[in-house]
Amino acid sequence: MVASPIPICITLGTRPEAIKLAPVIQAFQRSPLFEPYIVLTGQHREMVDQVMALFDLRADRDLAIMQPKQTLTEITCRALQGLEQLYQELLPRLVLVQGDTTTAFAATLAAFYQQIPVGHVEAGLRTDDLYNPYPEEANRRLISQLAQLHFAPTEQAVKNLQAAGVTGSIHLTGNTVIDALFQVADRQPVCHVPGLDWQQYRVLLATVHRRENWGAPLEDIANGFLKILNTIPDTALLLPLHRNPTVREPLKAYLEHHPRVFLTEPLDYPALVAAIKGSTLLLTDSGGLQEEAPSLGKPVLVLRETTERPEAVTAGTAKLVGTFADTIAAAAIELLTDAVAYNRMATAINPFGDGHASDRILEIVTQFFAQQTQ
Repeated sequence: MVASPIPICITLGTRPEAIKLAPVIQAFQRSPLFEPYIVLTGQHREMVDQVMALFDLRADRDLAIMQPKQTLTEITCRALQGLEQLYQELLPRLVLVQGDTTTAFAATLAAFYQQIPVGHVEAGLRTDDLYNPYPEEANRRLISQLAQLHFAPTEQAVKNLQAAGVTGSIHLTGNTVIDALFQVADRQPVCHVPGLDWQQYRVLLATVHRRENWGAPLEDIANGFLKILNTIPDTALLLPLHRNPTVREPLKAYLEHHPRVFLTEPLDYPALVAAIKGSTLLLTDSGGLQEEAPSLGKPVLVLRETTERPEAVTAGTAKLVGTFADTIAAAAIELLTDAVAYNRMATAINPFGDGHASDRILEIVTQFFAQQTQ
């Protein structure tokens, strides 16, 4: 008698989750042992839809919780209530979540309330500052206390989980974002930006969106960008603007009139990968770009005071520069004028994986259920 496939729910709500879970979903879809349900909360909308289309994925359920100016409390409550009903309907034997979003935390809590095991993809990242990044540091810590399978991307993440005394089993897998990156990079994507000549300029790719950088730090970051451009005349800045007005309006006010600043709407994932490939270096407060850019040989200057990815700094692929304009400018100018310093970062070994993390996660989950039947 052939056993029925094991139902699992892979729950996501934001673009980074969709990118990092796409290769995981594909791995489980290829396996006859599992029946994966893709569950969207709708924390983000069109950006998630773009990624789903890119990887040819379709949601099985969509809570569509997104509302204008939604608060963290509203996101958590709507996701928690919707997921409770959904998990009671689908009866998954495992819920997979990724990273540190409010969706991931709500999905973990909803699963715990139904006594469903949780597998946490990209487990063990820490800054050891509860409010930096906010609310992500708290989210990932809370998820770690409830998850039963911890898929750690690096050795340091494994050590963090061991030090925290988490229950469940800890597994070193690498980061699934590298799996996704290699898939898209192999397609030779292009990034067309009106007026930007990739051959004429050394392009600096920048992204800024973190809550802890709102306000004065954001203005300082913008001034740092201007200092770089005004010092190095063959540079151009490509800055995809976050949709949140709190982020985009100050950046527009400071930067939109500079002739070598190119402000765009958020890039879809293939265009972002192409922009990374075509850029000289990255300036970002994003977590994911700290992992992706080194795989394409691009140095990363991290516009934050702390990072939950210290492996990048240790490996030499990234450098913490904070949010002060002079510090940002000095670090970038050094890389743009010192070939030795630049090559040292560009050729450092990426510590975040080899592109096979999703296969390892599938194998670990397969063994998890095999042990239950013994």
